[in-house]
Amino acid sequence: MSIISKATKAAWQKRNADAMQQLFQSRAAEAGAITQNSSGFENNLEINMESHAEKTRLFREAVKGTRPLKPARVHHQPLRPKPIPHQLIRDERQALKDSLSDAYMPSHELESGEELLYLRDGHAPDILSKLRRGHWVVQAKIDLHGLIADEARLYVAEFISNCKKRGIRCVRIIHGKGLGSKNGEPVLKNKLRGWLIQKDEVIAYAQARPNDGGSGAVIVLLKA
Repeated sequence: MSIISKATKAAWQKRNADAMQQLFQSRAAEAGAITQNSSGFENNLEINMESHAEKTRLFREAVKGTRPLKPARVHHQPLRPKPIPHQLIRDERQALKDSLSDAYMPSHELESGEELLYLRDGHAPDILSKLRRGHWVVQAKIDLHGLIADEARLYVAEFISNCKKRGIRCVRIIHGKGLGSKNGEPVLKNKLRGWLIQKDEVIAYAQARPNDGGSGAVIVLLKA
């Protein structure tokens, strides 16, 4: 067992005392810095509060004697929807319906048996052959199944009128083969041939090809 001399022990004690003194001094310096920063923050806060109070006082002094404006209210009239011209619509529909007569007897239809076939005067004969071969693409179609004659007549008139406005040239009208009629006759088919001839927009029509309805439909070529 080694024996520590008194001199060595005293040196250790002095070293520890010096270290503790340095630690206390460092902590005291940190505490002083914190106190100083806190004091500076408090001083800045007091200055800012005084500045704000001064600005408030100056503003109140400037607006003293004035009265606040009342907010102006703007009344917007609600937009009224445009009136729907019901009577005009009814008149136009009636005019379209009246433009086609059931009593019209086709005098320019080509003799082709039961097949619907027509070419308006002044047009090249090859139009019919092209129409029957499917030269023009069918752009629109309607089906008259389930309609009575008056309904079908108006439907056809409106359809052709709308196609003209949209620039449609080739259409298909399905009229049926009359298998469900009382006498087994194609009532709408016979009426349709007269309706189409009465429309100036119609250049020609021909029975549809088998894959497009055959004898139960007609392909119609309209003016451009």
